[in-house]
Amino acid sequence: MASGLPDYVASAQPVPKEKRIPWFSSTAQTYAGIMLWFVFWQDVPVGAGIDPAKGEFSMFAGGTLAQGLGVALLGVVLAALVCHFLFYLVPGMLGLKTGLPLYIVGTSTYGVTGGFLMPGFLMGLLQFGWLAVNAYFSAMLLAGTFGQAAGSAAHLAIGIVWAIVAAFVGLKGIQYVAKVATFLPLIPLVILVILLVSTIGGIGSFDAGAAVAAGTDKIVDAGGKQLSAASPLSPFHVIAVIGAYIVGFFATAGAAGCDFGMNNRNARDVQLGGLVGIALTTIFAGGISLLVVAGAQGLGKAGDDLAVLRTTSLMGSILSPQMERGFMFLLAVAAFPSACFSSFIAANSFKTTLPKVNPFITCGLGTAGSVALVISGYAGNAAGVFTIIGASFGPVCGAIAADYLLAGKGWAGPRAGFNPAGWISWIVGFAVGAFNFIPARPFDMPCPPVAAFLVGFVLYFLLAKAGMESRVLPMPGGEQPAAE
Repeated sequence: MASGLPDYVASAQPVPKEKRIPWFSSTAQTYAGIMLWFVFWQDVPVGAGIDPAKGEFSMFAGGTLAQGLGVALLGVVLAALVCHFLFYLVPGMLGLKTGLPLYIVGTSTYGVTGGFLMPGFLMGLLQFGWLAVNAYFSAMLLAGTFGQAAGSAAHLAIGIVWAIVAAFVGLKGIQYVAKVATFLPLIPLVILVILLVSTIGGIGSFDAGAAVAAGTDKIVDAGGKQLSAASPLSPFHVIAVIGAYIVGFFATAGAAGCDFGMNNRNARDVQLGGLVGIALTTIFAGGISLLVVAGAQGLGKAGDDLAVLRTTSLMGSILSPQMERGFMFLLAVAAFPSACFSSFIAANSFKTTLPKVNPFITCGLGTAGSVALVISGYAGNAAGVFTIIGASFGPVCGAIAADYLLAGKGWAGPRAGFNPAGWISWIVGFAVGAFNFIPARPFDMPCPPVAAFLVGFVLYFLLAKAGMESRVLPMPGGEQPAAE
């Protein structure tokens, strides 16, 4: 250990300029694949489902379409811009300027000892939540192709096998999956376009009031208890719910922008990669999902129940049962590489933070956790999982942004031990982001992931100004040069 630096920091080498690649062949296409994942866009109109087995029904009457298409689309646009400018851009610029990955850059915010846990270990741990959600919904589509419902034995069995196989491939053979991952995101893109073309004629006839009435009257459990909201969301709350859903989904991917930025050539690559791959693709996928549901209702293609708001649940009514089954299969297949990539990121995290432990053991335990989430059905609560992810990484992105600005829009360098400013800001920020999980809370926190980001940013800034940052340790060879 040189100059107080652990080996994993002291041995880090920046990506040289000659090995940097354009934004359109790295950042944009990878992020676009994430935002085109059907698990993301299918529930944008729902906002938050009542329960995993009946996830097509929103817990809010009319879902995010309660105030009409205009408000919902505005929410998607604002959330997409927040993802790019608040959660991705600073990590991307730090990666560009240092040529180093998030595990190294994060040592400025959390210290070289704390960096093992944050963001390193936490990033790996949360990937198994992603794996569980992927396995649950991919298995749900596959089981649906032969008439098996969500929560059935067939659905859960497929989900278990899906998680185990994806974890194994991610640990041992991600290079093979990467060869096809570039093209598979085209599948959901084409399906979204087909659904839009099939419903665009009904968009002008969409009646938000009818959707609200259907949601208000929806009785979803055998006991006769009404679980749907008695009143629709206000315009502000529509935007907040959409923001919480989208930003929570994106939070860890935003922090990973550092790993993309270190492979970019210049600041223009970082900006364009995010604007196209994140902002534009999010608006495209989330916006089309809203338009398809509204158009299906306007054309009378939403079936007999206007309370059904999940886009993939309407495919049979919009097209045909045969096409629905085919699309379900294709969407599930297109989701498999992302499950493998989640496992791959987790494996790399654990190899870094627990280098003496066999990764088959750490990833095996993580996969067991994913399987437990699938079997319990909690993985079907995508909005809930995304809220936890947003609560965890919202303050991380906020603190990193504050650290970046305090260092003159650069990297301060690794800090000794546990950096108090980073850890205190994360603890408080996480509490704010997870506030809505408190049973007897006095109020609901609007858009928890963004609230967690703001708390992490402001608190880190104030604590740093108060002198609560640990000392900076010199990197071998001096300061890393910034890429031009």
